[in-house]
Amino acid sequence: MQLIDGKLIAAQIKQEIAEEVTQIKTDGGKTPHLAAVLVGHDGGSETYVAAKVQACEDVGFKSTLIRYEDNITEQELLACVEKLNNDTDIDGFIVQLPLPEHISEDKIIEAIDYRKDVDGFHPVNVGRMSLGLPCFLSATPSGILELLKRYEIETKGKHCVILGRSNIVGKPAALLMLQKRYPGDCTVTVCHSRTKNIKEICLQADIIIAALGVPEFLRGDMVKEGAIVIDVGTTRVPSNKTKSGFKLTGDVAFDEVAPKCSYITPVPGGVGPMTIVSLLKNTLLAGKKTIF
Repeated sequence: MQLIDGKLIAAQIKQEIAEEVTQIKTDGGKTPHLAAVLVGHDGGSETYVAAKVQACEDVGFKSTLIRYEDNITEQELLACVEKLNNDTDIDGFIVQLPLPEHISEDKIIEAIDYRKDVDGFHPVNVGRMSLGLPCFLSATPSGILELLKRYEIETKGKHCVILGRSNIVGKPAALLMLQKRYPGDCTVTVCHSRTKNIKEICLQADIIIAALGVPEFLRGDMVKEGAIVIDVGTTRVPSNKTKSGFKLTGDVAFDEVAPKCSYITPVPGGVGPMTIVSLLKNTLLAGKKTIF
């Protein structure tokens, strides 16, 4: 069993991006600029955005954090999006999800200029991704592909089972693993909360991407010998072994599953760090204006 070290790969990619940004500045080019919009005080969102801002600093990007209280109206947030769309200094921006219930996430995402949509959520980017055209890829699926590539894991002709059908991970991961390229060329099965015989399906899988958000859903008796398991889950569960009283738990029962695997990602330290560097890669592409 080999552990897939997301922290290590993320650090390598950040170094590569930092070197390219240094070269851009040396050549007199524009420093890539990422803006993040944070609404309210959700703990997880606060942590994610802080990490994204720090990552920008690490690689030499310019970053802007825009904060609103959770009583902001949908119209006010749409006005903010429009302002960022028209700001020529900002190459890409994100509106951190989830948003308060009175604001339509779909409406906000669709209002973002797809050429600045570095989260890869806009319908234009999703559509282009499904067709295999150049676009901003969703950060987490893009990070998963990068891990497979950097570890030189064979995917051609493999059976990839994806647990979860979210717009953020499950669906785009399925589309990317289907593409006629590497990583990709898989036969893909998507399982979800209404799927029958999930255990039997998982036992057929060469690659499992677990993105259900259900702690330790994937057990040892659901995985065949030599499988590759990518754990996207990050759920805070109570723990008396940590100072915070919580621990981050994946969708995979790691101690049961790991001994059967040829490769597996840990939680934390697997897919998580890759999500942020994927956002940085998209921002670099946005700054270079090389996609659209």
